[in-house]
Amino acid sequence: MLCQMSESKAMILGVSGAQLTKEEATFFRGEMPWGFILFARNVKEHNQLSDLVEAMRDCVGRPDAPIFIDQEGGRVQRLRPPLAPDYPPAAALGELYFRDREAGLRAAWLMSRQHAFDLARYGITADCLPVLDVPVEGSSDVIGSRAYGKDPQVVTALGRAAAEGLMAGGLLPVMKHIPGHGRAFVDSHHELPKVDASLRDLRKHDFVPFTALNDLPMAMTGHVVYTAIDPDNPATTSGKVISEIIRAEIGFDGLLMSDDTSMKALSGDFSERAKAILAAGCDLVLHCNGVMEEMSAVARKTSGLEGGSLERARRVLSRLKPADDTEEASAREEFGELLNAVA
Repeated sequence: MLCQMSESKAMILGVSGAQLTKEEATFFRGEMPWGFILFARNVKEHNQLSDLVEAMRDCVGRPDAPIFIDQEGGRVQRLRPPLAPDYPPAAALGELYFRDREAGLRAAWLMSRQHAFDLARYGITADCLPVLDVPVEGSSDVIGSRAYGKDPQVVTALGRAAAEGLMAGGLLPVMKHIPGHGRAFVDSHHELPKVDASLRDLRKHDFVPFTALNDLPMAMTGHVVYTAIDPDNPATTSGKVISEIIRAEIGFDGLLMSDDTSMKALSGDFSERAKAILAAGCDLVLHCNGVMEEMSAVARKTSGLEGGSLERARRVLSRLKPADDTEEASAREEFGELLNAVA
């Protein structure tokens, strides 16, 4: 039976393995997440992945339920050979851009266009890319080579090209980690980063790419405390950061999802985390690891998708367009030539 988006809960969930368990299928039918996210543990081979994507959508009765993945290149790439080639990290595109601006922009577009070829054939509709964080000297390697560079203008230019390459291939981009993870000196997967930079410095550096790309459809928050804005709460659970910075100053009016609720940067049990995320103004709670006990706790405090969040979710899916007429083999050949020219 087909279901309406208004019947969905404001959450994106993962699954534990390569196939849905009976418990997962029952849970998803009852709780109706808006979308799903895939990780390497969910990816084995072509038919298996296509079947898993179809099964997740069948559970919620929505053929348009978005399926997300982190397919950046470098060390963050969930599909690997033979399902997809290994791609260089964003930093390699930044190095090419430094040598030849037009070649760098073209390579960023082509790499994302290839991601779209790789992902769309399995029914995946959204890639959590581009990474718009701008690292500073000495910051945690959690971003590192995932960033296009340390210059906000370079990150902006390459991030725009990457997003446009995805959309040309019929995929939705998700910029991350708004309003900026580049100054974090610890990994938010393991502990809570605190950034003490002034608001003036954040505006001149960290916020720049997000402001320039505020027209993109979706963004993911960073689990980072910005003491100049809200010394007590990370952006993900800070109403002040979300309303005054992300929405008002940066001007992002798209669909805002949290980073993963299972990361150790967040405190409280999973019900408390979900409640705090939505109360702060995020549209969607993201939970990635597929642990049933945690997902159940998230679902208990996650409301139905409604109001402005529902409208933004509808707007996002309306931006899914058919892929352009780019020829896959030609795109891959051109990308290889651009990289080889500076190898």
